[in-house]
Amino acid sequence: MRFRMAHPTLIQILLPLRDNDGHPYPAAEFARVRQDLLDECGGVTAHLAAPAQGVWRDEQAIVLDSIVVFEAMAEELDRPWWAGYRRELESRFRQHEIVVRALAMERL
Repeated sequence: MRFRMAHPTLIQILLPLRDNDGHPYPAAEFARVRQDLLDECGGVTAHLAAPAQGVWRDEQAIVLDSIVVFEAMAEELDRPWWAGYRRELESRFRQHEIVVRALAMERL
């Protein structure tokens, strides 16, 4: 019988491929995130090959960004841990805000 989480939560982390000056982040930064999530959740999926395109409006202009998405499933949502990890990622990637979102899941 396969292990099943009772009410898993899907955590998604959206990370930019480049810093605010347009320089690409080293691959080691993304490998570190992958390892962090593997250690915390026991598994991770990283969507790195086909970056998504983000667009938003700031005070001066329309901003375009290429992002990658990391996903992990958590058996229980430890909000304080995830909030702290988001702040850590914002510091490591030198971003004002990084999106970390939690989605309730139902296995079919």
